[in-house]
Parts: sequence; structure tokens; C-alpha cells
Amino acid sequence: MDDERRPRRAGPLERPGALGGKRDVNRRKRVQDLAAAGLELFLKNGIEGVTIDEVAREAGMAKGNFYRYFRDKADLVEAVIEPVADAARTALRECDNKLRGANGREETVDSYRHLGTKLVATLAMFPEATCVYLQERRAPATPARQAISELAKELDDRAIALSEVAVERGLLTVDDPRVSALAVSGAVESLALAALRKQFPMDPLETANALIGLVLDGIRK
Repeated sequence: MDDERRPRRAGPLERPGALGGKRDVNRRKRVQDLAAAGLELFLKNGIEGVTIDEVAREAGMAKGNFYRYFRDKADLVEAVIEPVADAARTALRECDNKLRGANGREETVDSYRHLGTKLVATLAMFPEATCVYLQERRAPATPARQAISELAKELDDRAIALSEVAVERGLLTVDDPRVSALAVSGAVESLALAALRKQFPMDPLETANALIGLVLDGIRK
């Protein structure tokens, strides 16, 4: 599925210069500043409530500079959530590989535990970007949310594929793998978003146990 994913839209439009050179360093700094500004504003006002003018102003640069590094707001959104997208894809791919080689309940549990641990690590490493993804994930699809809408569909498809693999190999017994996968994914997302918004106290270890428990509750001989 990775090879079928559309090419990344975001990125600098100007020539970066020699790798590690002054021009390259300056470009990276400005891209980072714009992404950080966008992330802060998206968290506060939502993606549709933020303008490019506001992002440029928050980053301390003229609006024209924005277009030297990103084509539009959709590009910026994609850049903001890219670390979360890459980490989630890796976690699901590793879980899939483990499930395909699992023999019996213990190895199945270990496969899902690995997935839960990886997802919790993603929350810890990229809390703000994860929060933007989760709070926008079920919002109406718009051009600016294109990367989030595509990632949401991809992660749902991968979650369903995991359940189908487990069912096919006799590791999981459910009436409909699609319903099981989406129900667990929805619960995990709600819990993660509530934890990130600090709606209730939860430390990383408790979050890990809760996320893993949701997945493991669906495993039965």
C-alpha cells in the first residue's frame, strides 16, 4: 500500500542549494518555522479557521515567503501530520508482519501489544500533531484536509486488514472483521484525543495499558 500512496505534495519550491550549506539550512529553518506556526494555529482554531496570512505572521515572515516553501494550506497540513502518518504506518505494518508469523494466542497478543506500544510512543513523541490529526479526522473532507482524510481512510483500511489476517489464521474470532477493527480504532482514537486534551488524568504507562487493553479485549480463541 505504501507504493500506491500518492506522492507527497508538500515541500520547498525553491532550489535548496548544497546539502548542509547556508541556503539549505535557512530553507529548513523556515519550513520548520512555518510548520510549527501552522501546528499551533491548527490546534487553537482548527484547519479551516486558519489562513495562510496568519501562518506567515505567526512564523514571523511575509506571506510571499510561505509560497516559496508550500503550494497551499493543504501542503502545510500534510507536512504537519507527516511524522504521525509515518509512525502509524510503521506500527501497523510491523503488527501485520508479526500477525502473519504468529502461532497461537500468546504471539497474537504480543503482536497487538507491539502495536499499542508503538502508537503510545507516537502520542508521546508528536502530541500536538497527533491531536490535530485526531480532532480533524472526522471533520468534513475539504481540500485543506486532504492529507488527513486520506490518512484516516488508509489507517482504517490497514486496521481492517489486520483483523482479516487474524481471522483468516484462526487467531481471532469475530463475526465481521470490519466492524471489530473500526470499533476498536474508534475507541482508541477517542481515548487518545481525551488524553491529549487532558480531559482526564492519565500518564503514558496508563495510556499504553488502556490502548493495549482495548485491542486485546477483542482477541479470543
